[in-house]
Amino acid sequence: MENGEHPLLSTSSADDHNTFLGYEYDAGSSTGGIFRGFLRVFWVESKKLWYLASAAIFTYICQYSLGAITQIFAGNIGTSQLAAISVENSIIAGFACGIMWGMGSGLETLCGISFGAGQLNMLGIYLQRSWVILNTTALMLMFLYIFATPILKFIGQTDDISEDAGTFALWMIPQLFAYAMNYPLAKFLQAQNKFMVMAVISAVALVLHAFFSWLLILKLGWGMVGAAVMLNSSWWFIVLAQLLFILHGGCGRAWTGFSWMAFQNLSGFFKLSLASAIMLA
Repeated sequence: MENGEHPLLSTSSADDHNTFLGYEYDAGSSTGGIFRGFLRVFWVESKKLWYLASAAIFTYICQYSLGAITQIFAGNIGTSQLAAISVENSIIAGFACGIMWGMGSGLETLCGISFGAGQLNMLGIYLQRSWVILNTTALMLMFLYIFATPILKFIGQTDDISEDAGTFALWMIPQLFAYAMNYPLAKFLQAQNKFMVMAVISAVALVLHAFFSWLLILKLGWGMVGAAVMLNSSWWFIVLAQLLFILHGGCGRAWTGFSWMAFQNLSGFFKLSLASAIMLA
């Protein structure tokens, strides 16, 4: 064109190529060629997906296995103790875990939006706001642990199991606050694709938990006390290890330190967290 101008639209390659998920393919290819192109795209995208998903799946398996391993060792103490720990894990801790996980998931939306928009400094603020909301919720849920014995009796558990489970629930209150810290940390790290960090920390926690549970519960004969000590310790190990990674610069500009901004707009953040918990309930 005149004056060295170029047309806004060009058809030089439009007749020959199209794109699918960002990959070019020859529009004039045979059906077999298009199918092979689709398989190539499927393979490339699947590798990206499973690189992230496999680490996330492994992380959740490791964390779920903490309670399962405790119950396995509890079976060597006695039938009543096994029943008590199982009831506490499935009813009391399970209920609290569900609420914490649901409310923590509200952070996932905000962190994803901020990360995508390049507002990395807001991720740390959102994380701290979520800590404030979830730890406040944990203070309220603590009464569920304190009054676990009468609650379990009310829903039909036997007196012996209710008494043992209620005692074990009191010992597991530290785990409740570990939930309040861990679930926001998980969403914060996931938004930045730090899945491998979470997987490594969870794997180390699982190995240590299995060994020390065997040592305290069986070899040293601590029984249910040993089970409570190890469950609390393992969950707090995960929390502290993730915190150390963040505080020592593992997340770059996403963490700029503790800020009073975390206490602003808490009502709006609470509404989002509550809606998320209800949606996932």
